[in-house]
Amino acid sequence: MVEVVKYSAKYKPAWDAFVAGSKNGTFLLLRDYMEYHADRFADHSLLFYHKGKLVALLPANVAGRQVQSHGGLSYGGLITDKRMKATLMLEVVQVLKSYFQELGFRSVLYKVIPHIYHQLPAEEDLYALFRHEAILYRRDLNSAIAIGGAAGYSKDRRWRLSQGKRARLKIGQSEKYAAFFELERKLLQEKYNTVPAHTADEMELLASRFPKNIRLYTATDRGELLAGVLVYETPTVVHSQYIATSERGRDLHALDVLLDWLLTEVYPHKSYFSFGISTEQQGQFLNEGLVRNKESYGARTIVHDFYELRLGE
Repeated sequence: MVEVVKYSAKYKPAWDAFVAGSKNGTFLLLRDYMEYHADRFADHSLLFYHKGKLVALLPANVAGRQVQSHGGLSYGGLITDKRMKATLMLEVVQVLKSYFQELGFRSVLYKVIPHIYHQLPAEEDLYALFRHEAILYRRDLNSAIAIGGAAGYSKDRRWRLSQGKRARLKIGQSEKYAAFFELERKLLQEKYNTVPAHTADEMELLASRFPKNIRLYTATDRGELLAGVLVYETPTVVHSQYIATSERGRDLHALDVLLDWLLTEVYPHKSYFSFGISTEQQGQFLNEGLVRNKESYGARTIVHDFYELRLGE
């Protein structure tokens, strides 16, 4: 039988150790990342034990009579290690379902961990969700480059890169989060009438906690910030959490030079470079201009799925 335990602070060492040794967990699922905005979410994460051994984790929060896995994270499905097999996962999902049913919740909104983040095959949860008649209610389109793959840059992108290299910009890692986030804020406000999900202070805090995973890279000219990419690095993926460029940076093709440097010099050993999603409205609207821009670098589609596991009225 599988036993379920609600997370509390005393389980932090066991939680973090399990994530570190898992086949599909990343640093976003460590407690020091999850809890930087703990005041915004009512945590109800779970630990699952089988024969006295920890076999799975569910990062989760509650909102009314609904469970989210996890509302403050890009992804947050069941975290497992190499011992997880299909039959055991069926038991885990059954126990998960029964646990939340008994507490009176109506549904679980389940964010799948995209397969590009898996270090070993880890889709036992998808089969178990299917068996429990979970409903696919949202599908985001994410664009990712298979580093070293065959797609390559478009003709126009190659021309822009050649032009950008003539400017001899200074490229490297930076700690100037405030300047970068001001550039990002202006860009998002002008193009999308929105703001970054993080503040500069929050990102500096997270980068101080995870210096090997969160890095800011910039392109400058005589001290002027022209472009920047803030990346989240995991074992298999480099994800561009934020990308920004100034008007002059666009004229000098600074972002092309910076991204090419990241792909060829900094992260050629990774499997994927992720640009993030180009969808809105629960996946129903595709920003075609945005996705074309990402595809011009050689990126192709990875989907990020969201399921609803209904628990009853």
